[in-house]
Amino acid sequence: MLVLFETPAGFALFKVLDEGKLSKVEDLWQDFASSDKARKVVELKAFNKFENTSDALSAATLLIDSKPSKGLRKFLQKHCDGETLAVADSKLGNAIKEKLKIDCLHNSAVMELMRGLRNQLTELMSGLAEHDLGPMSLGLSHSLSRYKLKFSPEKVDTMIIQAIGLLDDLDKELNTYAMRVREWYGWHFPELTKIVADNIHYAKAVKMMGNRVNAVNLDFSEILPEDVEAELKEAAVISMGTEVNDLDLSNIRELCDQVLALSEYRAQLYDYLKSRMNTIAPNLTALVGELVGARLIAHGGSLMNLAKQPGSTIQILGAEKALFRALKTKHATPKYGLIYHASLIGQAAPKHKGKISRSLAAKSALAIRYDALADGDDNSMGLESRIKLETRLRVLEGKELGRSAGSTKGKPKIEAYEKDRKGGGALITPAKTYNSAADLVLGQTTEETPKKSEVASKKRKHQEEEPTAEAAEEDGEQEKERSKKKKKKSKDIEETPADVTDASEKKKKKSKEAEETPATDADGGKKKKKKKSDAEDTPMETDVSAKKEKKKKKKKHADE
Repeated sequence: MLVLFETPAGFALFKVLDEGKLSKVEDLWQDFASSDKARKVVELKAFNKFENTSDALSAATLLIDSKPSKGLRKFLQKHCDGETLAVADSKLGNAIKEKLKIDCLHNSAVMELMRGLRNQLTELMSGLAEHDLGPMSLGLSHSLSRYKLKFSPEKVDTMIIQAIGLLDDLDKELNTYAMRVREWYGWHFPELTKIVADNIHYAKAVKMMGNRVNAVNLDFSEILPEDVEAELKEAAVISMGTEVNDLDLSNIRELCDQVLALSEYRAQLYDYLKSRMNTIAPNLTALVGELVGARLIAHGGSLMNLAKQPGSTIQILGAEKALFRALKTKHATPKYGLIYHASLIGQAAPKHKGKISRSLAAKSALAIRYDALADGDDNSMGLESRIKLETRLRVLEGKELGRSAGSTKGKPKIEAYEKDRKGGGALITPAKTYNSAADLVLGQTTEETPKKSEVASKKRKHQEEEPTAEAAEEDGEQEKERSKKKKKKSKDIEETPADVTDASEKKKKKSKEAEETPATDADGGKKKKKKKSDAEDTPMETDVSAKKEKKKKKKKHADE
């Protein structure tokens, strides 16, 4: 059995002299305690030296991926005919077995044998000193690290992560410095803070003006608009600020120089970040913009890590604290995180932001995977996805469709639905028209209605023109009845408390008598009810008879 051992100088093949010792794995380390004992177990059969550093680097990179290099394949074909090969990597053994038809072995005994060989490597290989092996391994490890950093797809976006981090830091520093300039110069010219709102314009104006007395003779047209410039000059004349000496003004101007320098560097850094994002993640940039895309990549760690995340994770990326707080307190989970600052979500109404953020996160997940794994460098996919999302936003807001949701070629043709048409032919049934002759009033005929209406109108006119004396008498009687009712109410109010007590005593007596003789009261009650009903019937009958007489008189009067 042969053992394949990789060294920084090349590949070595060792012949196992006593295979029986491999069965005792626990005691195998004792056989490599010294060089003499190790020579009794293994001996060097062949050695394949690397020609240069690039050759060693290519062989090492292939071994990391469990693939044999071209030189290793030739070396094994030459020296491994009919032998079993022990290897340290099982995947590498499978690759050798498939390509070279050489039986490979990998188990715990082989790994223990590898440890013994590494311990006694310089003694078993003649011409390889220990002081030479150290620098060779160090140089190979450095070149391998540089190769991985240069060509690894995960490390290309490190520049974006660093740039967006520096951009956020610059924004914080700029705000701090600008507020310090406003507070410092505000003691001398406090009115300028309200007149000039922009921090950069404020720093430029302070740097040019110095003392507020000089503002009247200076031209601020390159910095400020005309109306703002006129207001500044008027305020400088009547300012309530304190006087400042030249030393203070020089320090304030130096601070203004720092603010302007930081703003210029921030603009350069933003241009750099924009170009890098369009190169590395063009589709993501087309969907959410440079800043939001860069923050997503920085939060995910790399573009490849972000490509492994689903759309639901990308939607709430950056709102982890709110998510776990909502899960802990059993409240509603957040709908968006860093993606909230995208322009598409900013355009949506508050009630549609959740739907648009979910759709945007799904499209962004596809765009990130396309940027990370595909070979194309164009942003056509991102632009198409953005058009579809804008169309969906217009649909949600009830606006007219500018373009179809499925394509970008133009407006869709919308035809009106008509159930009476067969394709493009004529109507199946004729169109219905309104029949005005069928209009009738319920319960009346066409001949009777005009006669009755004429008679009723004549009666109304006659009653309005000649009011009878009977109507006047009726009005007088009604007024008398009303006055009587008012007098009765006033008498009831004027009753004394003694009367109230007498009435209560009478009620008590009646209740006692009712308890003593229930049967008799029942019979009496019936009689009383009958009397009451008779009494109530008599005035009703008189009222009905009086009404009939009045109607007869009216008819006679109308006939006359």
